Amino acid sequence: MSSIDTSTQTDTEGRTLSTRFHQGSLVSNGYSLSTAPHRSGWLEPTDPSLPMKKLREQYQAQGYLWLKGILKRSEILDFRRRFFEAFSGTGLLTASSDPVEGIYSGGGEQKQEVHRIWMEAVRWSAYEELCKDPTIVKFYEAFLGGDVHLHKRKIIRFTKPGDPSCTGGHYDLIYLRAGTDRLCSSWIPIGDIPVEMGGLLYLEGSDALGREMEAEFTRKNADLSSEERISAYNKNMKEGGWISADLPALAELFNGRWLIADYEAGDMVVHSPYIIHASTVNADHRGHMRLSTDIRYQLSSDEIDPRWKDHFFVGDGL
Repeated sequence: MSSIDTSTQTDTEGRTLSTRFHQGSLVSNGYSLSTAPHRSGWLEPTDPSLPMKKLREQYQAQGYLWLKGILKRSEILDFRRRFFEAFSGTGLLTASSDPVEGIYSGGGEQKQEVHRIWMEAVRWSAYEELCKDPTIVKFYEAFLGGDVHLHKRKIIRFTKPGDPSCTGGHYDLIYLRAGTDRLCSSWIPIGDIPVEMGGLLYLEGSDALGREMEAEFTRKNADLSSEERISAYNKNMKEGGWISADLPALAELFNGRWLIADYEAGDMVVHSPYIIHASTVNADHRGHMRLSTDIRYQLSSDEIDPRWKDHFFVGDGL
């Protein structure tokens, strides 16, 4: 990992990190990344048409692949429209706005009804079709080298502008210890998610770090019961399985950088179950809600964590 100053690196529109931070600070759980732009850099995009050997090499080296435009943008936006249309009449969206824009009303929504619809959405056939898009399945069959299994537990996340709740720094295997570690997470932006809207960010080079941490936790957990050993909430873990909510301190501790990106509808990030990642506050000044999904694929022949064989629901312990 590098500690060089990347504040002068530019995004796709030629803007530097320093400029972007000035326009809208990146904040996660009350901690601002804006104070140390040298601890941030840009995620490296990958052309999905590269030979599979090259894609595997990049994945092993980076712990992730940001596959640009691998999915059909129109289909992703169709689902975004379908999702937010379902909330018409709940007060979630700004009146008379186009549902595909997902513009938050600013408050006063019927929270119980919003929650009910959200929980229904993870069971929609349209959502299942999105997660089993033939492009995704074919990619994983080639990438993993065999018949693949999609975990039934899949999460749709929508985040209102200004909501202070963020995912702290963690790696996914913490929540998947009862199965194989030969799995991949796919994070799919459902709509454009520029940096200011708070999409996923990754700690550069942390795949190896996550493996070291998990090995240490395994040693510490050796005397625990089987149920406690696989839990992300046992006595040897921080609250919620997070490594830290203080992202700037985490980058400083490991002399690393948080890699950020301007995601677009049609992109898909594939990441290792060991790479450390987190999210930031949606600071979109226009009021757009961030919508995304995270799903997981593995070989059908590998051991499957039984806790991931049911649909997601709030409070499911994972």
